[in-house]
Amino acid sequence: MPSIQVVDMTGKVVSEIALSDAIFGIEPNQAVLHAVVKNYLANQRQGTQSTLTRTEVTGGGKKPWRQKGTGHARQGSIRAPQWRHGGVALGPKPRDYSYTLNKKVKRLALKSALSAKVMEQNLIVVDKIDCADYRTKTMVEFLSAVGSQKKALIVMPEKNEKVIKSAANIPGVKTALVGTINTYDLLLHDKLIVDKQAIEKIQEVYA
Repeated sequence: MPSIQVVDMTGKVVSEIALSDAIFGIEPNQAVLHAVVKNYLANQRQGTQSTLTRTEVTGGGKKPWRQKGTGHARQGSIRAPQWRHGGVALGPKPRDYSYTLNKKVKRLALKSALSAKVMEQNLIVVDKIDCADYRTKTMVEFLSAVGSQKKALIVMPEKNEKVIKSAANIPGVKTALVGTINTYDLLLHDKLIVDKQAIEKIQEVYA
């Protein structure tokens, strides 16, 4: 069973916590991680792109010249795809790109991402993440103290407006609750900073 040190918001080690092998100690499954990230990105697509076909562009009602005897190739409309200003052949139309994955696959991917953070020493557990007031400077100092210089995902056990708004203006930093974390965000951010209570909730839900 892996264990990790717990620090306070100044970066000082205050205790140690044991992590569940079933969640933080498995071998990351790269194929499942790829499948879940691909699914997440597909589900984010709006699918609103649209092109005009030859029946939708304006004009082209008259045959440009007679069928035979002109020396030209036969043409039926100046709005055919080969003409300038013509309609688009086989162009994109609005569609839904989303699809579903098995719940077990999503769960395995999440556990793989969490385990990868532990293996890469990119998991930081904080005894309590809190802000006395709405100040971005407080969060910047906190991130610097715990050793997070790049993209960071801050996971809290419950909604804290002061933490959320204080971190909102910091580039590369995102806040999330235990119930809203996903594989894509875990892989996207370099550091995973988790409140101690949130770690306990994660182990309770996914164990």
